[in-house]
Amino acid sequence: VQLQASGGGLVQAGGSLRVSCAAPVRIFSTHTTAWFRQAPGKEREFVAAIRSGGSGGRTYYADSVKGRFTVSRDNAKNTLYLQMNSLRPEDTAVYYCAAGQTILSSTTVANAYGTWGQGTLVTVSS
Repeated sequence: VQLQASGGGLVQAGGSLRVSCAAPVRIFSTHTTAWFRQAPGKEREFVAAIRSGGSGGRTYYADSVKGRFTVSRDNAKNTLYLQMNSLRPEDTAVYYCAAGQTILSSTTVANAYGTWGQGTLVTVSS
């Protein structure tokens, strides 16, 4: 399964942007879904996630985006979203969506996800 991320672009600091991630099959209702990002010269880092299964619907955020970003998904449309508000230059990165049947303690760990999108570039200018 290949996820398709879209919606990236150039935005000024303080602005908003929503990125989306579509799947060709219905996996979001059965898999934990997440967003990660990777800035130039840096390692991929966790951004946000929505759990599935027993703790379905619970969301998790990195401290750096808490209160500014919102992760959501539409299971009927097989689409994951990341609404990003109050963007900062340090949010500039390629944003990747991921899906996996992860255990709770691995929600923020990239290696726990087996399905990835190709990434979409978000650039925040100062």
